[in-house]
Amino acid sequence: MDFRFKPGHVPLLLSMPHAGTDIPDDIAAHMAPCALARADTDWHLPDLYAFADSLGASTLSARWSRYVIDLNRPPEDTNLYPGQDTTRLCPVDTFGRERLYQEGHEPDAGEIERRLEQYWRPYHRQLRAELDRLLALHGQVVLWDAHSIASVVPRFFEGRLPDLNFGTADGKSCSLQLQGEMMRVAEAQDRYSFVFNGRFKGGHITRFYGDPAAGVHAIQLEMCQCVYMDEAPPFDYLPDVAGKVQPLLRDLLEAAIAWARAGGHA
Repeated sequence: MDFRFKPGHVPLLLSMPHAGTDIPDDIAAHMAPCALARADTDWHLPDLYAFADSLGASTLSARWSRYVIDLNRPPEDTNLYPGQDTTRLCPVDTFGRERLYQEGHEPDAGEIERRLEQYWRPYHRQLRAELDRLLALHGQVVLWDAHSIASVVPRFFEGRLPDLNFGTADGKSCSLQLQGEMMRVAEAQDRYSFVFNGRFKGGHITRFYGDPAAGVHAIQLEMCQCVYMDEAPPFDYLPDVAGKVQPLLRDLLEAAIAWARAGGHA
């Protein structure tokens, strides 16, 4: 399978498009050694969010590395943050600007289209199908797009990121009532810093599928990896550290489910 999927029974779909680590042999053969470290992976998110099963949430996570193709970029490869540096649909360098491919082996237009068909579209077909199924069951559904990133990445932002970076496309991808519920939960704790629609406003998945008028409410959460894992290679998961943030994540998801079950009312 090109992804890992488990259907649930509550109005919440948890998507993890950058959690994949596999690189097909034919692609890996043309990559530089740094690519095989997969440093820019959203490491261990299925472990961090393992409790979502007990909530009854649907889960969808990528198998393939974002170095193969980025499931959170539009198929046209347009820049979601005009004027800012971002990596591409088929990245050619790492967040640290290391070349991902051997000289002369970067994917051309034909190869990018092949990867779209083979790796990108299956994930999005499953995502769309599950949203439609949950909408038919509940009338409202929350799409939670889960991400993580190193807390300091000079290429993309100055200084250290807040621990939790919520993105709702500046309030366009979900109901403002739901955004307010998420703010309420975040403000009820003081262990983790957070921001809404700061450096991260939501990627392609949040912006494309979020359609409050149609009952789909999309929220991206970009977390600093230091709140649950070691940011240095080999990027170990730290259960004791993760155990401190998981109750907050559970509170957020439970609040989102309750809001959707109430028909989209706080």
